[in-house]
Amino acid sequence: MSKNKKMTPEAAARIQSATCKKNGGITPKNSFAARAQRAAAKNMDK
Repeated sequence: MSKNKKMTPEAAARIQSATCKKNGGITPKNSFAARAQRAAAKNMDK
């Protein structure tokens, strides 16, 4: 993802899904997947 594109909920969901599969169903608190989900939620407000 380039720097000028905003994180979408769909992209965050793909990242989180891959992370959960890799970690036995758990998304670590400060993982990239968690940060992506927060960024997507923040971008939905705008």
